[in-house]
Amino acid sequence: MTLSGKTIAVLGGPLYEDLELWYPYYRLQEAGAVVKIVGMQNGPDLVESKHGYPAKIDINAGDANPDYFDGVIVPGGYSPDHLRRCAHVVGLVRALNDQGKLVAAICHGGWVPISADVLRGKRATAFVAIKDDMVNAGVEWSDEEVVVDGNLVTSRTPADLPAFMREIIKKLS
Repeated sequence: MTLSGKTIAVLGGPLYEDLELWYPYYRLQEAGAVVKIVGMQNGPDLVESKHGYPAKIDINAGDANPDYFDGVIVPGGYSPDHLRRCAHVVGLVRALNDQGKLVAAICHGGWVPISADVLRGKRATAFVAIKDDMVNAGVEWSDEEVVVDGNLVTSRTPADLPAFMREIIKKLS
């Protein structure tokens, strides 16, 4: 299966979870998609992971046109707590959701779609530490390796990445 012609935003912020950014980044490229790391408006051009691995920001969220992207992936780690404070990041996620495009989040990544108010009434999962946040945002919580509800794909931890990416690729195909 090929994702040729698809362009995906992967959000990158300080202290991202290494595997949750790089596994989707390379897996989507392998499938033929163009992948752009999107950072915070007025944020750094280079962000480091929890383990110090750098990621170069390709485009700032304020310059990212939602019409250009077929979806967004929100990795976990501590970056979602930074990313959700950026109105342009939240706006991008909301716009992609409003267009019915893929919104995918793993681990603590669920914080960004919470801030974009796109989870209300949806079935989803995340790392157990943010279960209360998800439920309080109107999510029907499910503790599964991957949960798909319409254009939304969510997973819990790096161990869920194979299932997470399998469903993302299905959605984009």
